[in-house]
Amino acid sequence: MSSSERRQPAGHVQLDSRPTLITTDGNQNITEVDALDVRQSLDPTVQYKMNHQRRGVALIFNHEHFFWHLRLPDRRGTLADRNNLKRSLTDLGFEVRHFDDLKAEDVLQKIYEASKDDHSNADCFVCVFLSHGENDHVYAYDTHIKIETITDMFRGDKCQSLVGKPKIFIIQACRGDKHDDPVIAQDSIDGSDESVVNETEVDAAGVYTLPAGADFIMCYSVAQGYFSHRETVNGSWYIQDLCEALRKHGSSLEFTELLTVVNRKVSHRKVDMCRDINAIGKKQIPCFASMLTKKLYFHPKSK
Repeated sequence: MSSSERRQPAGHVQLDSRPTLITTDGNQNITEVDALDVRQSLDPTVQYKMNHQRRGVALIFNHEHFFWHLRLPDRRGTLADRNNLKRSLTDLGFEVRHFDDLKAEDVLQKIYEASKDDHSNADCFVCVFLSHGENDHVYAYDTHIKIETITDMFRGDKCQSLVGKPKIFIIQACRGDKHDDPVIAQDSIDGSDESVVNETEVDAAGVYTLPAGADFIMCYSVAQGYFSHRETVNGSWYIQDLCEALRKHGSSLEFTELLTVVNRKVSHRKVDMCRDINAIGKKQIPCFASMLTKKLYFHPKSK
């Protein structure tokens, strides 16, 4: 075997020996050069380390009322979402801190303070936003905040104690300026005539799916272009089904698999009764953008 025919070492750039050809349309058919990228074998079962002293902090920013100048409707039912999430996250071991109707400046201050906390003895971090949203931002009480502004505070160069740890962002945001008439939920509350009617509000989705960085996962209540639904008594479809899944499977099911279950549950819902016939049959599909690099489990902590 000649030296030119000998096998090149791993990672060496090899040239295809075929000549450049002329295609029928006169363009050159050029063979490009590829590098042989030999990577180490990765274990697909590797998990995030979740045996730190603490599970971690979970921030919940809940927005029901808005400054009148924004002309955004109140988000009836969001208190049910807040309380539901608080219970579910507390059961998983999180230290939950919730805030209601904060101005943007105060929201950013709370998030900044969390990013500067020492998370060395924590497994992960969670941030939840319950509000109206549009394009690449969500609304605080008085103005909007870019989602990227929130997530950027937890990148590795700004929050070193969370490097290599899961950073979970849950966005329940609906576009407030295009919602249809309320609908009567098929499973509305039974009881006396004085009972509160559980109405479902139909909102157009307006929040884009934004990636963030390694070890982030962005969980959105609705995929772009679909509708988001929030019941005035029970809360939003997404948070209802997410919390139910966390209660039933949160300590046993891998987190992205759990989110897929939530997607399926929400997708099976539909608007059955509505004063506006155009809203009948409307459905919702959540989505998540995962930049996680390992499997994520919330196994119970040993006491």
